[in-house]
Amino acid sequence: MKIEQLKNIIEAALLASAVPLKAEKLQELFTEDEEVSSDDILKALNILGENCAERSIELKEVRSGFRLQVKQNYTEWVSKLWQERPSKYSRALLETLALVAYRQPITRSEVEQVRGVSVSSHIMKTLLERNWVKVVGHRDVPGKPGLYATTKEFLDYFNLKNLSELPPLSEIRDIDSINAELEFEMPAADPITEPDDNHIKLSIDIDDSEEISESDEANDSDSSVEVLEA
Repeated sequence: MKIEQLKNIIEAALLASAVPLKAEKLQELFTEDEEVSSDDILKALNILGENCAERSIELKEVRSGFRLQVKQNYTEWVSKLWQERPSKYSRALLETLALVAYRQPITRSEVEQVRGVSVSSHIMKTLLERNWVKVVGHRDVPGKPGLYATTKEFLDYFNLKNLSELPPLSEIRDIDSINAELEFEMPAADPITEPDDNHIKLSIDIDDSEEISESDEANDSDSSVEVLEA
């Protein structure tokens, strides 16, 4: 099969799929008679990625595989087609998420110790419902509190392949910049070891995450917190 035809088939498959596809899954689309090797798949993916350079879409590899997605600089117009408004998240939730990312695995009480305020059940419920964090074990202390870490789904959402792509803490700006780029400032953490299938990205697209409304913040005791200093 010619590489151009293979590239077009892969592009069609990625556009038709609702989830990212790994190279192995793409290879399964072809019969043995078509003699498409794993190297052929990767070569076609590379060409497809290069072809997207001048287009409004990009080829992105995340934890679950490859996907085609709209480039960020076109979100302003494309978002007008969305029937539902993106979910909105409080500053407290984002601070909690940042702590889980850089200190994982971590307990809820340990998050509270660093932040200096309690973490509401609503925040943890939201993170769990979004499948951005999960319980990966329990701390061997009285009460056996759950240990939280980030997930593969969260990695996919934030366009990362693995935990090593987290931005260095030195590059994370003050959390007040959230209204512009939604990046976070965190205290220095111990070196990160990567749990299996647990990953995170802290650079959230502004069109995907905003601060919650005043009425919601009034019901969340964590919404009024001081910025953590490194």
